[in-house]
Amino acid sequence: MKWTLPNILTVLRLLAAPGVAVMFLYFTRPWADWFALVLFLGAAITDWFDGYLARSWQQESRFGAMLDPIADKAMVVIALLVIVGYSSMSPWLVLPATFIVFREVFVSGLREFLGADAKLLQVTKLAKWKTTAQMVAIAVLFSRDIFLHHMIDRSIGMDDATLSGILDGSIADEVGLLWLAQARDAAGYVGLALLWVAAALTLITGWDYFRKALPFLKEPA
Repeated sequence: MKWTLPNILTVLRLLAAPGVAVMFLYFTRPWADWFALVLFLGAAITDWFDGYLARSWQQESRFGAMLDPIADKAMVVIALLVIVGYSSMSPWLVLPATFIVFREVFVSGLREFLGADAKLLQVTKLAKWKTTAQMVAIAVLFSRDIFLHHMIDRSIGMDDATLSGILDGSIADEVGLLWLAQARDAAGYVGLALLWVAAALTLITGWDYFRKALPFLKEPA
């Protein structure tokens, strides 16, 4: 393996994946959400740069080709586990996250079974759009929790009547709760919508890979 810049970026992205979860072990919220979001966005940006640089500088390698999809899957799966784990377990969030994790495990198993024939399961353009949708959805959902916990921090000591009054406009909003609530709601709706889009693309690409692998799954005559 050559330690080219594209390969280094891929390795750093792989290491950043568990780092997203570690942020919640050592920092309180919303700082844990902020650090996880920055780490996730930085890793997601390298996903574009390492491939672009490898092609531009003619530094494509078997190591990079192997590790790149693993890093992508690790980032997405670990981030989804963190988001679901800290959520209210809403089915609108849990179901698409489950579809995504199931597909990633299923396709990885297919590739392992096919061995040398796994080259038939090359990453398609639709699969790249799937990965992009997943990463954008996860980033938006992290931002939702940031808005939520800033709201919690600013409303410490308020009774329910005061909080409700600020949110419905009957009491002056002197601490900036209203815009945080609106941003939280917008990020929640947009993030969930994008996650369902990503889940749909995930299932479509998963079926496409399964269809391509079917001839190799048949018993010999």
